[in-house]
Amino acid sequence: MKPVVGVLALQGDVPEHLRALEAAGAHAVPARRPEELDRLDGLVIPGGESTTLWRLSVAFDVLDPLRKLIGDGMPAFGSCAGMIMLADRLADGVAGQLTCGGIDMTVRRNAFGRQVDSFERDIDLNGLAGDPFRAVFIRAPWVDQTGPGVSILGTEDGTGRIVAVRQGPLLATAFHPELTPDRRIHQLFVDIVKDNT
Repeated sequence: MKPVVGVLALQGDVPEHLRALEAAGAHAVPARRPEELDRLDGLVIPGGESTTLWRLSVAFDVLDPLRKLIGDGMPAFGSCAGMIMLADRLADGVAGQLTCGGIDMTVRRNAFGRQVDSFERDIDLNGLAGDPFRAVFIRAPWVDQTGPGVSILGTEDGTGRIVAVRQGPLLATAFHPELTPDRRIHQLFVDIVKDNT
């Protein structure tokens, strides 16, 4: 049986994540309602704009259910703004900005700069065999600080900043693996989901 992995379909690269998850061996479905979340074995929180994602998650009544599911151990993977949503703390959130939390880290929004500062870089990722991962950074965050239970999977060579982490069944990247043909990160997440079910 393929694990059922949802992609939070409020904004961002939803179709791209769905295709990547299917290629990695999951049954991938969009999810935006609380009742849809309950049917999932794991969830991807895609990129987008983090304050919009927060506000939409409140408007669609999914923020509190997401917090509960993540707190109860459901695997989740956040890319870019999804990393921000999985952070327990924000270094520079807007007034009142909320997250789902789950990863003991402090994340800085848009840390690598504005849209015009977007770039690609090869990243060596712990736990991924093969060549470095070609990472696409778009108004990307970085991780300022991690707690003792967080594994640092990768840093950006130019700045040394943390850009990929894992804590238990939770995975987060500052970049967009769904925008590349390399499915290793989605495969890693699908494997995490399988190990958790």
